Amino acid sequence: MDIRQLETFIQVARLKSFSKAAEKLFITQPTVTNHIQNLEQELGTLLINRSGKNISLTDAGSLFYKHAINIINSCEMAKFDLSAYKGSIRGHLHIYSSSVPRKYILPRILAEFAKKYPYVKYSINNMDSRDIVNSILEGDTDFGIVGAKFPSNKLKYIELFVDELLVITPNTKKFPKPSYSTINVNELLKEKIILREEGSGTRHILIRELKNRNINQNELNVVGYIEDVETIKELVSLGFGISFMSKMGVADDIKLDKYKAYYIEGLELKRKFYFVYHSKRQLSPLNETFKSFVIEVIKKSNNE
Repeated sequence: MDIRQLETFIQVARLKSFSKAAEKLFITQPTVTNHIQNLEQELGTLLINRSGKNISLTDAGSLFYKHAINIINSCEMAKFDLSAYKGSIRGHLHIYSSSVPRKYILPRILAEFAKKYPYVKYSINNMDSRDIVNSILEGDTDFGIVGAKFPSNKLKYIELFVDELLVITPNTKKFPKPSYSTINVNELLKEKIILREEGSGTRHILIRELKNRNINQNELNVVGYIEDVETIKELVSLGFGISFMSKMGVADDIKLDKYKAYYIEGLELKRKFYFVYHSKRQLSPLNETFKSFVIEVIKKSNNE
């Protein structure tokens, strides 16, 4: 039984696609097909149902998948332990994160992690929270850092830190109160509002809290849905409207009087960030090490 065949089988099972598995593994699609056929021939059973474009595991495939994961992880753990023994842990971390932790938390964590594991390389991808969760469920990634929980019995969430949403407004006479004072929720209904895109943790929490106050999203005068946080900040500073941002993410701009930021009376907008991963799949040794490191750094930071 070839390790490459097992890796191919796992990717096809996760991605439900021969072509996506080929792309993920940097091999050709015929090679993927060959690996699967050889594995099925050796095991004497059909592992994957192929019906047009639809790919699914047979009962035997589902049973074998668990063993394949354990075999691959055992191999990875062996290589990881040998690397640790030689003092040169190597690998490539693919990190998916929503905007706030990516900008304000991850750089510090990665700088510390790099001191301990200098031979590890990184790719950081910006995704909103819902897309990260979907990516984990679909098998495209192992873990992510998100700003909202999307319930699933297949996911495990570990709380990292707490932030808070503030409303940001143009720095004009129309908003005379000093930053970090309180604004009434009814005042917001009169203003043009810029919201984040659907799937954003910021938007998810805001809409949920407004709903708790019996305020429907349709009552908001929404003039735009924008993904990029910096674009929203710039539009607010130019008087285009108001929006909702992480307290952590606006602190420097408030010091420069770029715009103002207020707490919203009556809304509980504290926001938790989580390390999320698939509860039914074991993390690779490197990903497990990174997860433990992140939790330890956050725990240490909270105790300071």
